[in-house]
Amino acid sequence: MPSLALTELLGTPVFDLAGNRCGRVRELALIPQDDRARIACLIVKTAAGTWLLPFGSVTSMDNGIRTDLPTANWTKTDGSEGMLLLSRDLLDQQVIDVFGRKVVRVNDLDLSQELVENRPVLKVGSVDVGPRGAVRRLLKGVVPIVALRALLRQIPPRSIPWDFVDLIETDPARRVKLKISHDRLAKLHPADIADIVEDLAPDEREAVFETLDEGVAAGALEEVEPKVQKAIVESLDSDRAAEIVEEMEPDAAADLLADLAEERTSEILLEMQPEERKEMVELLEFKENTAAGRMNPEFLAVHVAATVHDAVEALRRFEGGVETVSTIYLTDSQGTLAGAVPLAKLVLAKSDTPMLSLTQEPLISTHAGAGEKEVAELFDKYNLLTLPVVDDNKKLTGVITSDDIISLLRAKL
Repeated sequence: MPSLALTELLGTPVFDLAGNRCGRVRELALIPQDDRARIACLIVKTAAGTWLLPFGSVTSMDNGIRTDLPTANWTKTDGSEGMLLLSRDLLDQQVIDVFGRKVVRVNDLDLSQELVENRPVLKVGSVDVGPRGAVRRLLKGVVPIVALRALLRQIPPRSIPWDFVDLIETDPARRVKLKISHDRLAKLHPADIADIVEDLAPDEREAVFETLDEGVAAGALEEVEPKVQKAIVESLDSDRAAEIVEEMEPDAAADLLADLAEERTSEILLEMQPEERKEMVELLEFKENTAAGRMNPEFLAVHVAATVHDAVEALRRFEGGVETVSTIYLTDSQGTLAGAVPLAKLVLAKSDTPMLSLTQEPLISTHAGAGEKEVAELFDKYNLLTLPVVDDNKKLTGVITSDDIISLLRAKL
């Protein structure tokens, strides 16, 4: 069967089994917790008020909606508890196109029809985000339907399959009741999620970050522009903000907390786990524009006497970010930096090979108090992927990654 546009169905007359006209379609409703796509009921405007008509009672949709449910059995409705109303909640609203990785505005909805046991079943097929839906709505009732359909056939469709759409609901209670989540959005790259979030209004950003998994939210937050990043964290409850900050890379989390008001930072720190809070407090003591302020305290290091086998085992147990393991560092029993081995050399070497024999020369490092300019120059001069940061006693305290330098340069643009 051909598809129907939502705006074509709105206002359609409804007839009972005897052919008597009962009213007009005011809304189409989904119950997402039962079925995300299937139309559950119609809201019909009659002379006696607004009534709920289960779509299962519709017998046909030719030349109007026909039902075999007597009007006496229709349900009186003054609200839409637990329902998603297609016109009210979607038309002219922003939704997330997870396939195109962007925020779009809904101009209309395309509904697919099928027959099941000789009764029509109506489902949301796609969202119209192009000019065709806008023209249909603008000219409906103004020009004859035949002429309008001829015009619409000349306008190329721009639609998004319903399965690629994530809804934005800012009311937490309604979000839970309708089971609206962002599972599709969560599968995108953090940078794509960040781009989408930056296009949303403040309350919509908050709604997205309230529903994303902490790890996904943390990855996306690291990619968001600093001003937006700060606004998002300030809008969240302290416990939720702490959950997300704990999942961020420590250096990125420290930079974020340093930009917040001291009172807000303290509130978030109090909600964090003791170990993460201690690490964050130590990082916050460093100036942001120094090597220590940019470093990640999570790095992969083995004893200077270790073999390749030992390093591989350490790599398997490492729980830090993947960007910090491009280089494995060698330290003595005091934690003093003694060498650096690129991961590529580790892969090619035999398991009993001493790590010290694979070290890269010269051993480049920087002091914790070094300025950002000096750090950037080292990355540029030696084409580094990571740069170890040492204290006054040459003890390895953290690493700076190329991602950190890219973030630094972006902030300067």
